[in-house]
Amino acid sequence: MLLTIRCAVAEDEAGVVALWRACGLVASYNDPAADFRFARAGSCSEVLVGEDAARQISGSVMVGHDGHRGWLYYVASAPHARGSGIGRQMVQAAEEWLRERGVVKAQLLVRETNTQVVAFYERLGFEVTPRVVMGKWLRLLGTSMSTSL
Repeated sequence: MLLTIRCAVAEDEAGVVALWRACGLVASYNDPAADFRFARAGSCSEVLVGEDAARQISGSVMVGHDGHRGWLYYVASAPHARGSGIGRQMVQAAEEWLRERGVVKAQLLVRETNTQVVAFYERLGFEVTPRVVMGKWLRLLGTSMSTSL
């Protein structure tokens, strides 16, 4: 399926978030609508959407960089159209977005509960990179956060 890929606009938020939910990409500790808005507002990030011939959002990817490495998040392909090349097109669009900004390395994280996608990314040239990923939750001013996250 050939997609028309473009940068998301504010009106795409509900459709993109619904796609992310349908693909099982939303974790209980993330607000996908806030992630969508944050990425769109950043100077180093974007949400790309892929529309099918009926102008329905069938794919998406959040892409950004930290000035050194590029990162892909929320790579989504409409569940009813899996295997039709949507995921590949979205990853290629994100890679091109990064290349246009001089970023030479793209990375992504796969949750340990989502290992079925590892082979897909390997077919696209990604490789498992041994790293220890460390994280720390930061409490934002004026907000409360459960310590059980």
